[in-house]
Amino acid sequence: MTTTSVHTALNNQTVKQLDRKGVFYSWSVQGSLDPLVIKSGRGCWLWDYEGREYLDFSSQLVNTNIGHQHPKVLNAIKAQVDELTTIAPSHANYARGLAAEKVLARAPAGFDKVFFTNGGADANENAIRMARAATGREKVLSAYRSYHGGTGSAIAATGDFRRVPNEYARGHVHFFSPYLYRSDFWAQNEEEEAVRALQHLRRVIEAEGTTAVAAILLETVPGTAGILVPPNGYLAGVRALADEFGIALIFDEVMAGFGRTGEWLALDHFGVTPDLITFAKGVNSGYVPAGGVLISEKISRHFNDSMFFGGLTYSGHPLAMAAICATLDTMEEEDIVGNAARIGANVLAPGLKQIAERHENVGDVRGLGVFQAIELVEDRATRQPLNAKAMGQLKAAMIERGLLPFVVANRIHVVPPCVVTAHEAEQGLSIINDSLASLRT
Repeated sequence: MTTTSVHTALNNQTVKQLDRKGVFYSWSVQGSLDPLVIKSGRGCWLWDYEGREYLDFSSQLVNTNIGHQHPKVLNAIKAQVDELTTIAPSHANYARGLAAEKVLARAPAGFDKVFFTNGGADANENAIRMARAATGREKVLSAYRSYHGGTGSAIAATGDFRRVPNEYARGHVHFFSPYLYRSDFWAQNEEEEAVRALQHLRRVIEAEGTTAVAAILLETVPGTAGILVPPNGYLAGVRALADEFGIALIFDEVMAGFGRTGEWLALDHFGVTPDLITFAKGVNSGYVPAGGVLISEKISRHFNDSMFFGGLTYSGHPLAMAAICATLDTMEEEDIVGNAARIGANVLAPGLKQIAERHENVGDVRGLGVFQAIELVEDRATRQPLNAKAMGQLKAAMIERGLLPFVVANRIHVVPPCVVTAHEAEQGLSIINDSLASLRT
């Protein structure tokens, strides 16, 4: 098949054939792939070349917070193309300076710089570099239930199974963070879970050397690991431990930030300020790859007289910066963060509670804003995770009914774009409910 023939006769089959001929996929066994074909989208909807529509309850990789093809962001990118398409990061340009100003406006008090990256993984890479340089220490503590990206230090900091074949970076140590539904601390309530998890973290710090730990890296609300909202007092306790031992605290807001939880940043729910904040995904909905590190004055002043040994060719790429500016402006103008909060509180949370009451396979539901999860089990008493075969059947049932889900292990992550309407949210929940019912038939 020639390139010319493909472009003159595009359909689901030709696009899939072209894709499978030359594209190598991430986190996949290449021979077993059967990807869904997508042609285009708008808002919370996607469609293929045959006109089949899907309600996007995944936000792709939980990043299209402003929805698909938002015209204000598209227009900003087009305008930037005409002005300046690319420039080396050693030059000042208006788009980057303005994007930094707008991102800093959403940070807690005390943050004064932004280092722009190409995405979340290299944001975490560079935050780790900054913490090590500023503290003069090497070790980085992060949670077993976490995902921080696929690059060298980011994957080593990650806690899930994908870390194991990729542990090449040095100085990474893991600990157990709170997860009351499957408590590692035999806790019966949130207070016990927080207290015991903090004592565990203290012991890890002491065992690893109180003057050896450079940073504690935490997702403010762990996403891929299960949308694990931390119990009251936990993040404040981590902040206190970091202060006690002179450790830099990094909050990974790559997935949870910029509207996803119903606040501009997830940390806004908890009133805790870290030393570094990493971001990506929702900051411009992935329209052009971008991420970054928000740097507190406490950390940034170290580099006033010391070299920062880090850099990226596309740091602050003008098209990405234009997309950030337009996204943040539009989110404010259209109250998209407020919409995420309202949909979460008024539609998703009560709807998920009803689903839990109807289906014995639902062990737990939890979340904030449009960042929610359904945890599925074989048996509520034992809490044994629902088997992979049943989860595969459930995913297929949702797709067949026109819902594009985000399925991880034994969970459905309910993560539509922040622009989702109440009707669309109810429509998605109805499909999930019907698909769960099909497991019993």
